[in-house]
Amino acid sequence: MSKSSASRFDAVVVGGGHNGLVCAAYLAAAGLSVCVVERRAVLGGAAVTEEFHPGFRNSTASYTVSLLDPHVVRDLNLAAHGLVVRERTFANFLPLPDGGYLKVGGGIAATQAEVARFSRRDADALPGYYAMLDRVAAVLRRMLGVTPPNIRAGVVRDAAMLVDLARTGGRLRGLSLPERRDLVELFTKSAGDVLDRWFESAPIKAAFGFDAVVGNFASPYTPGSAYVLLHHVFGEVNGKPGQWGHAVGGMGAITQAMAAECAARGVLLRTRSPVARVLVKAGRAAGVELASGEVVEARRVVANVNPKLLCERLVAPEHLPEDFRARIAGYRCGSGTFRMNVALAALPDFTCLPGAHAQPHHASGIVVAPSLAYMEQAFFDARTHGWSRAPIVEVLIPSTVDATLAPPGAHVASLFCQHAHPDLPSVLPGRTWDDARDEVADLMIATVNRHAPNFAASVIGRRVLSPLDLEREFGLVGGDIFHGALSLDQLFSARPVLGHADYRMPVRGLYLCGAGAHPGGGVTGIPGRNAAREIVRDARRRRH
Repeated sequence: MSKSSASRFDAVVVGGGHNGLVCAAYLAAAGLSVCVVERRAVLGGAAVTEEFHPGFRNSTASYTVSLLDPHVVRDLNLAAHGLVVRERTFANFLPLPDGGYLKVGGGIAATQAEVARFSRRDADALPGYYAMLDRVAAVLRRMLGVTPPNIRAGVVRDAAMLVDLARTGGRLRGLSLPERRDLVELFTKSAGDVLDRWFESAPIKAAFGFDAVVGNFASPYTPGSAYVLLHHVFGEVNGKPGQWGHAVGGMGAITQAMAAECAARGVLLRTRSPVARVLVKAGRAAGVELASGEVVEARRVVANVNPKLLCERLVAPEHLPEDFRARIAGYRCGSGTFRMNVALAALPDFTCLPGAHAQPHHASGIVVAPSLAYMEQAFFDARTHGWSRAPIVEVLIPSTVDATLAPPGAHVASLFCQHAHPDLPSVLPGRTWDDARDEVADLMIATVNRHAPNFAASVIGRRVLSPLDLEREFGLVGGDIFHGALSLDQLFSARPVLGHADYRMPVRGLYLCGAGAHPGGGVTGIPGRNAAREIVRDARRRRH
C-alpha cells in the first residue's frame, strides 16, 4: 500500500503551517508514512498569500523573510520548487515628527553617515554594536538546531541528551568573558537598557528597539525584551546574515514550495480537516478525530499548534499530569499585534522624502515609531486603554519589488501594528475586537497619513486582523505570532514547559513541532526540523 493511500499512518501532523510541512517532509524522507491535516482551505498556516481585494494579493499574516533556516531551504529543495527571495535595498526607514528621517542599512558606511546627522558619537559606536550583535547571534544560530537539554527529576534521559548537554556547554565555553557578559545582557536585560548604554540619539535607538517590540506585548524597557531584539537578527537571506527580504509571490510561495516537496515525498496533505481531539489509547497517542467524526489513525501525533491550544483544547485533561496542565495554563501568549493589508492606488508620498514614484525607501521596512519613549507609551496605552493612541506601525510595500501582487500602477502594503491588547474586554468591559476593529484600523491608517498625507486617500481596500481575528483564523492564541512569549522563562529548556523541551509531550507518541517549541517563533522551519529528528530517533528505537 502506498503512503498516500494508507489507512493508518506512522505520523499525523496537526496543522499545515510551515513547521508542520517541514516536519512532515523530513519524516517522509526518513521513510515514515505521513498525513497532514489542516483546518483551513489552504496550506501554510499564517504564512500564506491570499487575495484580499479584487486584483490585490498579499501575505495575509506573516509578511517578511529572514529567519528561514538555510538547511530547510536546501533540504526541502525550495528553490527548485520556485522560491525566490529578493533582498531589501536597505533595512528600515523611519520618518520623524520634525520632518526628518533616518535610513538604516545598505552597508555600515551608509548607516554611519545617516546616524552622524544625529550623533557623531553614535555613528562611531555602530561598528562595535553590530560586532557585538553578530558575535552573540552566531552563538544563538549554533544553538537553534540543538534539542534543548531536557533534565527530568535530576536525571539525564539518555546518552544522546548527554551529547546535547556537552555541545551546549561547549558553545558557551568558547566565548570570551566580555562576550559572555553580552550574552547575559541580551538574554535578561531590556532592549532599552542595552541601547541606552550604546547610543544617545533617539532615532537610532528607535530603529534598533523596534525589533524588541515586534510581536512582543511589552515596553522596550521590559526586562527580557533585548532577547526579542536578538531573536530578530539571527536570520539571513540568500546566505547574507542579518538581511531581510521578500518572497516573490508572498509568504505563500514558501509554504507552497514546502507543500510541493511534501507531495513529492508521498505525504498526504488534507485541507478543510479541523481536528476535534487527539486520540489516546493505553496512554499513547493513537491518531486524531476530525470535527466531521472521521478518525485518522497514526502511531504518533505531531502537533504544529500553540501548546495551549494542544493541551487545553485537543488533549483531554485526564491524559496530562496536573502540574503540567497548571504550567500550560500559565504559559503566556498574546503579542499585541494588529495586522492589516491595504490596496493602494498610489505609493505613500512622505513629507520628509517627497514623491509618490517608487524610491528606495518604499522598498524598505517603514517604521512609524520615532523613539523608545514613544514605544513605551504605546504599550502603556494598550495596557490601560485597549490600544495605543499613538501606535507603532511598520509598513512594507512588497509590490515595489514584486509586480505579481497588484494591478499595474497600484500597490499592496502590509501594516504590522503594535500595540493592541490581546484581551480587550479585560481593560474595556463591554468592548470586543469585533466592534473595535475598524476604529483601530482607521487609527493605524491615520498614523501613517501624518507622515505621508496622501496615504489614507490612496487606500482602496483593506483586510484587518485584530488579535482575536488572528486567533480565530490561524490558531494564534491571543494573537501571538510566536506561539508564546519569548521570555527567559519560556525559552530553550523551558519552552514550553521545563521537562518537555525536547519536542515530546507528556503523552507517549505526542510531539510538538511548532513555534511553541525551541527555538520559538518566526518563519524558520527550525522547530519542525528539530522535532522530526527526535521523532525519527524514537521511531528507530521502537524498531530495535
